[in-house]
Amino acid sequence: MRRVSAPTDHVAIIGAGTSTLVGDLVAAGYRLLHAVDISDVALAQLRTSLGDGADAVNYTRADMRKVTFDEPVDVWHDRAALHFLTERADQAAYAARAAAAVRPGGHAVLAVFSPVGPEQCSGLPVTRHSPSSLAELMGDGFTLLESFEQDHRTPWGTDQRFLHALLERNGTAPRTSGEQPSPGG
Repeated sequence: MRRVSAPTDHVAIIGAGTSTLVGDLVAAGYRLLHAVDISDVALAQLRTSLGDGADAVNYTRADMRKVTFDEPVDVWHDRAALHFLTERADQAAYAARAAAAVRPGGHAVLAVFSPVGPEQCSGLPVTRHSPSSLAELMGDGFTLLESFEQDHRTPWGTDQRFLHALLERNGTAPRTSGEQPSPGG
């Protein structure tokens, strides 16, 4: 993610939980972070874990299909939340929300279970993705720049195969409701 962002960028961490990623970014000088999670408990634990760096983060309890930000973000980083959306309508809402949130030229960095990854996580069903299915899901709003698969070793000693993908936001900034297109466009 640091390859496509700078400490002055607005970065949304989707499914932030209590991950060390946010702390690592704060330590690297990032000060415009948005930690998004559906759990108030996880966000409170994250805030506590950051100590003096806690003020560099905006903590947002929100559904990732509905989260909004005051201004466009430069990077939408999903650390393994998307694959919990198993219904096509929920996945489409996620892709639309990401496209609305990320500025044109910005990036989405996604980690999801690969086609050979587990079919469940934490007892919940998941959707597995290939590079082509992920590109199709994210639609015309994004272009898939690169992807790779990698095994993740769980605390329980099992491997889970992940697909990591970097996508770039296409086009112009999305219009807000009620905004009219410019003449000729």
